[in-house]
Amino acid sequence: MITHLLRNDLRTRHKEIVVTSDIQMIPLPDGTSAWRVTGYEAARQALSDRRLSKVLRAEELGLEPELASSMLRMMMFLDPPDHTRLRRLISATFTAHRIEALRPRIEQLTAGMLDAIAAHETVDLIETFAYPLPLQVICELLGVPAEDRVEFRDWSAIVAAGPARQHEMPQALERVLKRTRTLLADRAAHPGDDLLSGLLAAREEGDRLSEDELTSMVFMLLIAGHETTVNLIGNGVFVLLEDRGRWIRLRDEPELLPTAIEEFIRYESPIATATQRRTTEALELGGQSIPAGSRVMISLAGANRDEAHFQDAGEPRLDRAPNPHLGFGHGIHYCLGAPLARLQAQVVFSALLTRFPHLELAVPADEVGRRSDFQRGVTRLAVRLHGGH
Repeated sequence: MITHLLRNDLRTRHKEIVVTSDIQMIPLPDGTSAWRVTGYEAARQALSDRRLSKVLRAEELGLEPELASSMLRMMMFLDPPDHTRLRRLISATFTAHRIEALRPRIEQLTAGMLDAIAAHETVDLIETFAYPLPLQVICELLGVPAEDRVEFRDWSAIVAAGPARQHEMPQALERVLKRTRTLLADRAAHPGDDLLSGLLAAREEGDRLSEDELTSMVFMLLIAGHETTVNLIGNGVFVLLEDRGRWIRLRDEPELLPTAIEEFIRYESPIATATQRRTTEALELGGQSIPAGSRVMISLAGANRDEAHFQDAGEPRLDRAPNPHLGFGHGIHYCLGAPLARLQAQVVFSALLTRFPHLELAVPADEVGRRSDFQRGVTRLAVRLHGGH
């Protein structure tokens, strides 16, 4: 099933990433095996090596044909020239200008959500803020009506849960597929200023996105544009509060915010493992000969903690620069939504540090809810909003 292809096979807790070599053969949950890449240089090579294909077969998804046809048109499951074509068409609409134009609205949404929790002494910051904010942003960007956002949130939660809710995946995908196609039909008839309208209108030399391609783009944005940003926010707040001296330093030195955000992405990579690749020919990677047809899993979390590449890799440094982390990938599959994630992080951390300067954990650090599968994130984060002064 699809989540088996998105699993993190490090099988570690967040602070226990132990790398014994740059590349190893490991067993996978479906009974097969794969090469796991953990070293920075080997991971960077693997992420950009065209001999490692990302194309999936329909049977590998374990979905009905109609669902599989949409999922297989995701850019993350395509190689050039198909990937090149889609990226070009989508990039023409998903521009830096469109993203930056969202800043005032993100600031407004952030302020409103913080207003709503400000009267409380203790809150779960994930449930009340870090989870709903990115969902609201991505739904507004796509033009998803307010009445449909609960369903999109439920679907996103099923995907994020991985194997624990695997049995719910086909039904959830089918519901969202139907709703997305209805939404696309409405936008085709009544275009607006949202991203979906822009994607429907995107064309180059007569080329345009098909219905399956448009649908897969919505799927991808919901996964990459929502869950990963939740992880970035939750992980970042936890890093700062686990050793509260970091929170105080960033509060007192707000000019460090851009480098701090990059360090959150490196130290607690929101995506632990890149989606699987398969070698199209024999190659050498990290000093290891890999046969043709081998599955390869690239550990972004492991690469970003590689002591050979990052000094004091196991410790967060808010002023780390340069910071060439692989948290958003590398090469042609570099995350299209990276600018949106960075923008939301800038707004969120600036607002939190200003609004709640005395924020602190309400439970011991080892009682904070965590997950470390395909994604790495905080699931529960109890904080005191008005902590000790």
